[in-house]
Amino acid sequence: MDVLKKEDIYTIDDIYALPDGERAELIDGKIYYMAPPSWNHQKISRKLHQAISNYIDSKKGKCEALAAPFAVFLNEDDINYVEPDISVICDLSKLDEKGCHGAPDWVIEIVSPSSKPRDYMTKLFKYRTAGVREYWIVDPDKQMTMVYGFEKDTVEQYDFGEEVPAGIYDGFAIKVG
Repeated sequence: MDVLKKEDIYTIDDIYALPDGERAELIDGKIYYMAPPSWNHQKISRKLHQAISNYIDSKKGKCEALAAPFAVFLNEDDINYVEPDISVICDLSKLDEKGCHGAPDWVIEIVSPSSKPRDYMTKLFKYRTAGVREYWIVDPDKQMTMVYGFEKDTVEQYDFGEEVPAGIYDGFAIKVG
């Protein structure tokens, strides 16, 4: 029988002990190092964050849209720590100076070549089981956005240039890309 050694399970303390400038996420005790985002990645992130923030402000909404790097402690444990590209949190009691404690309502990940398997599989499962209501995977290489509506168990695919409706807000859609 294989026994998992203690040193094989990392914790949030290990994330905080990383050298300055080094970013990583922690999913079920496994560290995933993050490459710096590309210019295109940052441009997409900025536009999405801006559109969501402007919508929330125009409706005088109580939700917060926060862009990476921003800590999300998904579960009540010390082995899960992620930094989604965009997190929308509507229960402001989950927020403190360290980050978001619990699942955001809406998470957007912009796929990079190094993050593709993690965004499409590992995080999809993790966000769903943690209680995220809606998860978008924006894939610049494929020029498409996958929208997972976990509350209604829906999956939709949109090409760049199409209006993508936000499931957590009635009447709000964003053109991605």
